[in-house]
Amino acid sequence: MKNEKKYWLDDRRNVDKIYWGLWLVCLLITLPDFFYHRHVDFPWEAWVGFYGFYGFLSCFGLVILAKQVRKIVKRKEDYYDI
Repeated sequence: MKNEKKYWLDDRRNVDKIYWGLWLVCLLITLPDFFYHRHVDFPWEAWVGFYGFYGFLSCFGLVILAKQVRKIVKRKEDYYDI
């Protein structure tokens, strides 16, 4: 264990940098919503950050749906064994 290779994500400071960096990127992507007018079809599309929230919820929903579909289509571990 003493000579175990240490990776850059093993250092907590690097993980914190990534975490706060992602928050900064999200903020920078959302900032333009305050400065320009969008021509929208539905009133909720004009909400600040709507497309980000919509994308996150859609991705989350797909993951939950995939977990349920897996229960239906999965096979036993030895399915392909002769």
